[in-house]
Amino acid sequence: MSFIFQQARILNPLEKVDLTGTIKVSNDGIIEAVIYNNETLETSPEDRVIDLRGQIVAPGLFDMHCHFREPGQEYKETLESGANAAAYGGFTGVALMPNTKPVIDSPLGVAYIRHHASMLPVDLEVIGAMTVESKGEHLAPFGKFSSYGVTAVSDDGSAIQNSQIMRLAFEYASNFDLLIIQHCEERSLTEGAVMNEGLYSTKLGLKGIPDISEAIMLGRDLLLMHYLEQHKLHDPLIRPRYHVAHISTKAALDLVRRAKQDGLQVSCEVTPHHFTLCDEDLFKAEQKGNYIMKPPLSSRENREALLEGLADGTIDAIATDHAPHASHEKECPPDQTAFGIIGLETALGLTITELVEKKIITMSRAIELLSVNPRKIMNLKPILFVPGEQANFSIIDPDVVWNVTSNSLKSKSSNTPFLNRSLKGKARGIFHKGKLLEAETL
Repeated sequence: MSFIFQQARILNPLEKVDLTGTIKVSNDGIIEAVIYNNETLETSPEDRVIDLRGQIVAPGLFDMHCHFREPGQEYKETLESGANAAAYGGFTGVALMPNTKPVIDSPLGVAYIRHHASMLPVDLEVIGAMTVESKGEHLAPFGKFSSYGVTAVSDDGSAIQNSQIMRLAFEYASNFDLLIIQHCEERSLTEGAVMNEGLYSTKLGLKGIPDISEAIMLGRDLLLMHYLEQHKLHDPLIRPRYHVAHISTKAALDLVRRAKQDGLQVSCEVTPHHFTLCDEDLFKAEQKGNYIMKPPLSSRENREALLEGLADGTIDAIATDHAPHASHEKECPPDQTAFGIIGLETALGLTITELVEKKIITMSRAIELLSVNPRKIMNLKPILFVPGEQANFSIIDPDVVWNVTSNSLKSKSSNTPFLNRSLKGKARGIFHKGKLLEAETL
């Protein structure tokens, strides 16, 4: 038996393909044939034919910034529940940040994740910690991480404040071609703060996070990169690679633009909540816990700058920063709530609703941001729709309108500001690891 995905809009920006066609996949998950337009395809009575007229087959979506909480905080999320949320949202792979309990700062932690993930429906890539216990004091074993197939390191949520340690991280990581992912925050400016500093933090009487804290840390890191490239790293094949997690301000975007123009190997991501919401939404919300995250929801002006960055290509990827929390950690005063929200189930719908439908980006650019570019940044194998390749794709209905409810979420947690919101566009399912998973059956 083979699977016949018939009359779909086959969209793969990597191959510059955007055509109506049919994909035939063998029972063991290998692409047997891809035909376009009015070409004919031989089938047998045993084949399962799936009519996808009006729907999109795209390279499997990949979220390069997730927190699944296992080991240590399984009451918020497990590898299994997180993987189910990812599949339901149309993702065939995610990258997990290391801030679990204990922190993934050794190959033992990597092995634990991979052992428990082997039977899950999506790929789980592991991001190793940059420093031991993510304390910013001693570097983690980058060489051992690399030997275990880790391609990126980060102390996400806890930016390295010591410039000498950060310099060593650049030098050490470049020897193994490891990507450094930085949560850009100058913590002396943000201690005890919970939301963007400005009019609305003043009105609410909450300590504000100045948006310049992001650009200050980013500027420091880019200056280090410049210095190392000009004075220390003479081998042109050994160069630092740096990725800005959840960028949220115009000042930081301007720094990224300039760094790219200067030839530095720099990329950045944005979250759906940062390109959709601003601090005014937090101010107006009755229950504010689900609007508290780091970096905080920023000003309307900064949100507009993010939309410009998405349109002009400065921003390379959309990532959710999926951060589950239990209800008691969110249903409390704003200055006591945990930072972060979930995002795997709503990312695709928000991208289509807020970006594609509003003609800020095309659907092809959306797939670049949600699939092609994250895999490229992480040095993962690209997805091609050609015979002989392993089938790995997301099936997307761009026209369906649906409501976000707690019952519709597959995550163990429901801490999202988008509850009861109507979105356009949703994953119908994924085909990965030789299996078709339809969203309605998850």
